[in-house]
Amino acid sequence: MPKMIFVNLPVTDLKRSIAFYEAVGARLNPQFTDETAACMVFSETIHAMLLTHDKYRQFTQKPIADAHAASGVLICLSAESRAEVDAMVGQAAGAGGRADPGKVQDYGFMYGRSFEDPDGHHWEIMWMDMAAAQKAMERA
Repeated sequence: MPKMIFVNLPVTDLKRSIAFYEAVGARLNPQFTDETAACMVFSETIHAMLLTHDKYRQFTQKPIADAHAASGVLICLSAESRAEVDAMVGQAAGAGGRADPGKVQDYGFMYGRSFEDPDGHHWEIMWMDMAAAQKAMERA
């Protein structure tokens, strides 16, 4: 079985966050969801666990950071195309997120944009043409 990743995110409004992540293409896994947490599935191996602050505090003694004010992590997902990058960022903005808090990255063979969810968590969406990237690296 391939390794799985579970990104655990503290959220202030669980229902709003579920709706947001569904809007950007994740699906809710009800098996691991209750009134304190929701499992959002991006792929067979990538999941985001949305945790109320009370639930999140069960896993750490550190204060919960305000992701609107400080950066603690940048999460990056791959996309199949430039159009998919743009679509996901557009979906995020339409669902209450903030589009492009960072610079748009366009290197021809690699294209990336980003969004913040309603709690300020920073997600990057990146497409890369691997063959063109290898050629560019060989030239460098």
